[in-house]
Amino acid sequence: MDGQVIKDTLGKNIKIFRARRGLSQADFAEKADISITFLSNIERGIKYPQPDILSKIATAFGVDVNELLVTEIMSSKNDKLFNHFSEDITQNVNKAMAEVIKRYTV
Repeated sequence: MDGQVIKDTLGKNIKIFRARRGLSQADFAEKADISITFLSNIERGIKYPQPDILSKIATAFGVDVNELLVTEIMSSKNDKLFNHFSEDITQNVNKAMAEVIKRYTV
């Protein structure tokens, strides 16, 4: 497995674990004691954390480090469903936020 595949797998798994727990990036970053920017970069496969940070992330989820690196924690069917679900939530949150902003900035 090459380095980029490891980064991508870790990022995907962190995002899945975080979503399953209903945590935003900000909430989880605080819980794991890392910056939101760094967490975002990890989830997007741009950065890979040092071992001590990887351990903090695993501890914050209550899992072993190896669970963060498993290549298939969901079936591809569930993975596609999760991605569609995430996209729908993001779109609806963005619409709701736009309405709130519009309501209070008039």
